[in-house]
Amino acid sequence: MSSGYAGVRVLVLGASGFIGRWVARSLASCGADVTCGVRDVAAMRALSNAYGLETRVVPVDLLDAMAVADLIDAWRPTITFNLAGYGIDRSERNEARSWRINAELVEQLGELVHRTPSGLWPGQRLVHAGSALEYGPIGGSLPEDARPAPTTLYGVSKLAGTRSLVDQWPLSSVTARLFTVYGPGEHDGRLLPTLLEARRHTQLVGLSEGLQLRDFTYVEDVAEGLLRLGRQPSIPGGVVNLATGRQCRVRDFAETTAVVLGIPSSRLSFGALPGRTDEMPHDAVSVTRLRQILGWVPSISVADGVQRTALFFGVDVP
Repeated sequence: MSSGYAGVRVLVLGASGFIGRWVARSLASCGADVTCGVRDVAAMRALSNAYGLETRVVPVDLLDAMAVADLIDAWRPTITFNLAGYGIDRSERNEARSWRINAELVEQLGELVHRTPSGLWPGQRLVHAGSALEYGPIGGSLPEDARPAPTTLYGVSKLAGTRSLVDQWPLSSVTARLFTVYGPGEHDGRLLPTLLEARRHTQLVGLSEGLQLRDFTYVEDVAEGLLRLGRQPSIPGGVVNLATGRQCRVRDFAETTAVVLGIPSSRLSFGALPGRTDEMPHDAVSVTRLRQILGWVPSISVADGVQRTALFFGVDVP
């Protein structure tokens, strides 16, 4: 469990999202003074009740640069965690919004937090959630100093945000590139929520062949890693892969989940759905830099992560 945040003024952007809510929850459990900046305050308060978040909630429209500047000026956070992003959901295809949220906002936050007094805080001023899609389909183990070549709007715009921090604020910000994160709060339609829903009926569960390899990282491990990176006084290179370093076939993830949830393997219809055309091949993700900096890497197994997710939602597991 992370420590060192007791009483620290923290701003979390994107707190209503899947990973953001777990970052806010982890910070609150450490005794931080957490402010969550969100568009929909009422929805965030309902989410806070569901996830046990004891935080301050304030409204902000991240599309509005002036509103973001006013928020930072009003709350003067010691450290900001930016979990906001646009485009990972296939319904999010507005190019202007992609550039504003994934690139321009990130650059703006770098400048704003840099000029906000931090007192005696020894760590980072901005922890930004990057994406594996910044690398593009270059293959290999994806070390942080690889030459990225993203091919999607999401990947290109996220890379632009990361580069603005590396180029302008390398000593006060860090980008953690995330891979396949799973756990409570994922969007409906993703693999784990689909299998959780499958417990309610007896029909076949349509899946792809599932032969693609992924680095599945449990969301609480991701939140822990982000908090640990935030406490570091310096991050060489400004970019860190936050993953397990272990590959798992999607098929194996589904079969492990079925065992944990008590779903008969005969109900898993592999090959019933086509594979995605935007799959990004890579070897086991390089976590050498993460281990060197923190002396730690995510360790929660797929079976344990699925069980924790089920228990969080009150699902009885065999």
